[in-house]
Amino acid sequence: MDFGGKKLITGIGASLIDVLLFEDDEFVNKISDIKGGMTLVDNDFINKSLEMTEKDPEIVPGGATCNTLLGVGRLGGEARFAGKRGDDENGAFFEEDIKKNNVMPQMIKSSDDPTGRVLSVITPDAQRSMFTYLGAAASLGPDDVVKNLFDGSAIALVEAYLLFNDPSPTIEALKAAKNSGAKIAMDLSSFTVVEVFKDLFESEVLNYVDILISNEDEAKAFTGHTDEAKAIEALSKYAEIAVLKVGKKGSYISCDGKVTKIEPKGSGDAVDTTGAGDLWAAGFLYGLVNGFSIEKSGELASACGFEVCQVVGASIPDEGWERIKNIL
Repeated sequence: MDFGGKKLITGIGASLIDVLLFEDDEFVNKISDIKGGMTLVDNDFINKSLEMTEKDPEIVPGGATCNTLLGVGRLGGEARFAGKRGDDENGAFFEEDIKKNNVMPQMIKSSDDPTGRVLSVITPDAQRSMFTYLGAAASLGPDDVVKNLFDGSAIALVEAYLLFNDPSPTIEALKAAKNSGAKIAMDLSSFTVVEVFKDLFESEVLNYVDILISNEDEAKAFTGHTDEAKAIEALSKYAEIAVLKVGKKGSYISCDGKVTKIEPKGSGDAVDTTGAGDLWAAGFLYGLVNGFSIEKSGELASACGFEVCQVVGASIPDEGWERIKNIL
């Protein structure tokens, strides 16, 4: 894939604060009848849920695209994030934190809505159930997507979660990215996103996408296949590069008619899977724009995905990044 010498990765997505909470299945059952995936909620749901626990949550900047770009920044890459936040303390914290991690913010402030939050409940089986209040991110409109947003970018990362707000800004972002000459990457984000917007993915969204990333659950929801070979074959029909992540079994990458199997890093054990797919994408996209082979980009992606699963949340500690950089 030719990027014309460009290395900047620009992403547009939801600006959210992650509220990470270790709890058991009983707690999840108390607050919801859905475990896993992502569920949209209101702000009161998060407040009331936090009142039901005696444990102290960890609070960090989040959102799928933001997590990926923070990973790119920590790898030493060029990254820019666009999104909408509240004019509040959480929003200021979000913006300052991503700057510290080598990500350029291009933020729009809303005076009407607070910065969004995601309550991520992590159960002992290392699964996370995400309850998302979009806040200001939900008011991102097509007029907020400036036409030159992706100028100078090698890759435009457009967050599929944004479809939940209103599909029109996502479509405008895809058009702006295509007009800029950037290659467009999209992660299917969640099986719930696929279930709701499957028709829109097929009829319009994926017409723009050059790099399509999916995990097993998302691939099943989109293609109907549980067989890995059939799933990656089906995904490859929609993009120049297609990825199927299969957890502790590694991943498959289809490019130019060839499917490459990427072996997993480490033991496959996980403390918390929050951000695993986001950091996988960080390593993979960083590798691509820096001219790495598909195999090496996949190896780097696998290392990023493994390291983030060894900690709570989507922030890899310094020692983890040192191990990852040894691959470079």
